[in-house]
Amino acid sequence: AEMDTNGADLRQLTLRQHRANEGEGQYELLSDAANPMLYVAQSGLKGENLPTHRAVFTTAQTEYRMEDGADNLEVRFTAPTENGVAVEKVYTFHRNNYAIDVRYEIKNDSAVTITPSVYYQIIHDNQSNQGSAMMPTFTGGAYYNEADKFNKVKFDDMAKQDLALKSKDGWVGLVQHYFVGAWIPQDGIERKFYTTKLTDAYYSIGTISSLAAIETGKTLTVPARLYLGPQTQKDLEATAPGLEYVVDYGILTIIAKPLFWLLSQLYEWVKNWGVAIILLTVIIKAAFFKLSATSYKKEKFGDDKQKMQQAMLEMYRTEKINPMGGCLPILVQIPVFIALYWVLLGSVELRHAPFFGWITDLSAIDPWYILPLLMGATMIIQTYLNPAPTDPIQAKVMKIMPVVFSIFFFFFPAGLVLYWLVNNILSIWQQWFINKSIHAEALAKKGHVKK
Repeated sequence: AEMDTNGADLRQLTLRQHRANEGEGQYELLSDAANPMLYVAQSGLKGENLPTHRAVFTTAQTEYRMEDGADNLEVRFTAPTENGVAVEKVYTFHRNNYAIDVRYEIKNDSAVTITPSVYYQIIHDNQSNQGSAMMPTFTGGAYYNEADKFNKVKFDDMAKQDLALKSKDGWVGLVQHYFVGAWIPQDGIERKFYTTKLTDAYYSIGTISSLAAIETGKTLTVPARLYLGPQTQKDLEATAPGLEYVVDYGILTIIAKPLFWLLSQLYEWVKNWGVAIILLTVIIKAAFFKLSATSYKKEKFGDDKQKMQQAMLEMYRTEKINPMGGCLPILVQIPVFIALYWVLLGSVELRHAPFFGWITDLSAIDPWYILPLLMGATMIIQTYLNPAPTDPIQAKVMKIMPVVFSIFFFFFPAGLVLYWLVNNILSIWQQWFINKSIHAEALAKKGHVKK
């Protein structure tokens, strides 16, 4: 980390356990450079003669290092004393923890009572170094409180109108793909969340609170926490209420969170995220096997309405299936598969996670495009296993789709392609199994099967 005596702010922060996007070096989360992006965490006090983020502080050392065996490191900055008011800003870093404690110690030796305010903010430009045109991700502001829950604030919205929201609790932050920076003020004080357009390129999101009056001779300590790190669910949940929502699965969160939990449990067992994805896909496919079989059997007899009706009535009796659930097999599965898609796209645990062989990063595209090509091949096989469409145009579309999807998936992360590939392989096996079962049933009814 690099800290500036101007404001005693964090200007640069490197995450040692996370590689840079290009895979070389360590990931730089905070940066005061305009290129590739500006990302700075600031705080200050408001009131007569109190230090803002522009005040010049001093510190006893120019370099601090956490000693081996130590769990904490304290870095103390001192502001110039103005009219008898002494202020110190203290950072406490914790080993193996992305949450930093930041506190102000305000000692009032002046002749009058003072009533300061404290603010915390994050400055960022309107650019993102995450995502791609094919896989866009969100970079922008966010806030959470018990009343309004989790909300994102786009830079475009900040440009149109400043946010000014009073709250009794909560936090504000800057969200990007895989990582987040968030200020969490102390509990028990009211606050106002705000955004400000600083220039055409730079924006701030922050929170400001009025503090208790400090009488002459008294000292007030103002604590807060600053989370700067990956969107790891367990770390977010341990830091502040609602911070885990920065891993945003949208309206499918209720499905996605259990899927991620199951994926994590599988990883703890096999210690490979690629293998965990395969096992999760198998579990989901098994859970929907009966529904998928029902849907496929309906397609199998689609070109013979009388035959289909007879077969379906027989199946309804033997399988105890509701005749009104014709579209249910497909509709039930869609939210689950979409939720899993967002889990695989948004989980920082998959970032730079190897599978095997040439797949060294499940969050990046397959460098040899082998998985997309295999997925295209499985789609071709599925096309031949499925009943042929009666419409010639639809039949041509079905033949072209494997090629289109293969090209499309060239730009998808390997983890997502792996999921679709395994899902297709299981679907092929399922269709083959159902075809074999239907054929065996037909022979049995004609008396061609020996008993």
